[in-house]
Amino acid sequence: MPVYLDDKKLVKQLLDGDQRAFDHFFEDNFARLYRFAIVRLSDDPEGAREVVQIVLTRAIRKMHTYRAESALFTWLCAICRNEISDWLSKQSRYRDHIVLVEDFPEIQSAIDSFRAPPEDSPERYYQRVEAMRLIQVALDSLPAKYGNVLEWKYVEGHSVKEIAARLEIGAEATQSLLARAKRAFADVYTTLTKGAHDQADELVQS
Repeated sequence: MPVYLDDKKLVKQLLDGDQRAFDHFFEDNFARLYRFAIVRLSDDPEGAREVVQIVLTRAIRKMHTYRAESALFTWLCAICRNEISDWLSKQSRYRDHIVLVEDFPEIQSAIDSFRAPPEDSPERYYQRVEAMRLIQVALDSLPAKYGNVLEWKYVEGHSVKEIAARLEIGAEATQSLLARAKRAFADVYTTLTKGAHDQADELVQS
């Protein structure tokens, strides 16, 4: 079985805390892993960057397990495949379970569009992608406790009881927090979509 001596030497330097080795490791592998990831993530640049950052961070933590029986980049690609799988699974959960706005029809219709069968129209595809982006932006812009409970409940699928235990509060208080978070989400999302529509109108008229 071949041993990749140069990679083995680099890993030893990394484990010894050599800063130049760290710089070389990231510079040599970030772009290559990005190219590896982006074709598997349907040309999603932000997703690919996030996945690669996770891969490199995780690789550093697991570097002591590298045995130089394969090229270091091959080893990194194996980690990257797992992270891509997790990423795609998370996005699927996002589309399948985010139903926090049953009482806001305009937002619900956008979410329902994620479940619509694929269409040939580029416009419809763009609308689905843009709606998903705005939902993520809205969640990110909420106070942390609101964004957290919404993601735990509607993205990760935790029960109210589980969320209450995580927050160390009662079930009734958790339900109240979820209700406030939903209202805050709806306000932010409606503002975002109005702004997006106004920008689109300006582009059409210009």
